[in-house]
Amino acid sequence: MDETRGRITRDGIRIYEDGDFAGMAAAGRVAAEILDAVAAQVRPGCTTEALDDFITAEVERRGVISATIGYKGYRHASCISVNHVVCHGIPGAKIPGRSSSSVLEGDILNIDVTVIVDGWFGDSSRMYIAGTPKPFALRLIQVTHDALMKGIEAVRPGATFGDIGHAIQAHVEAHRMSVVRDFCGHGLGRVFHAPPNVLHYGRPGSGAVLEEGMFFTIEPMVNLGRPETKVLADDWTAITRDKSLSAQFEHSVGVTATGAQIFTLSPAGLFHPTWGQAA
Repeated sequence: MDETRGRITRDGIRIYEDGDFAGMAAAGRVAAEILDAVAAQVRPGCTTEALDDFITAEVERRGVISATIGYKGYRHASCISVNHVVCHGIPGAKIPGRSSSSVLEGDILNIDVTVIVDGWFGDSSRMYIAGTPKPFALRLIQVTHDALMKGIEAVRPGATFGDIGHAIQAHVEAHRMSVVRDFCGHGLGRVFHAPPNVLHYGRPGSGAVLEEGMFFTIEPMVNLGRPETKVLADDWTAITRDKSLSAQFEHSVGVTATGAQIFTLSPAGLFHPTWGQAA
């Protein structure tokens, strides 16, 4: 893969060319299609292992590559994080606090998928609900979704990464929830992870200045309780320290001349888990 396309800013951020947006859009669409397809599989009684098996089959059926299988020894095509798991939940492993990987009525899940299509990385995650959600869980999901979109609304040439983080943080904290600070978004393109680190909190006007041609993820993790997390002994699974519920949404975006192009929009309109319910 050509990892030298475009130029590098003084902050170490790659600026891609106009023609590269099409490659990112194609990769992002495949990731979004897979997340659309798995939606019907999320129900009480399913297992995280079965969900990952379904995703693996979808990756293979499309003839693309999973970016996570083999990444730092990881063996799965997705991360599946249930309830108070913040991120990097391992499919098939016992859900923290349970004796199995079975999903129960009212559980909320984040499913995160990254694929490689013709050398470009498409990375996205979204929330799912098994059965009927509890009202406070639905409120958490809504606030997290809206925080992501407010972060994306702040993307434009001349703005800063601090503007993105501030937009997210201000929205979340106005609803008396907390932004996780131990994990962040990242640059991507023809590599999985690259500068910049995209923080989901910050001060307006701080951080690197956005330029047209930057590609990165915005993926806020929001907790109902305090923001602190703990990584379990498997060195992957991160949970909330206070066992409060956590939610996350993630899009891959590119900076355009006037704002942001979202590469990972849901073709079927299933990005928000209440697509089939009254919001």
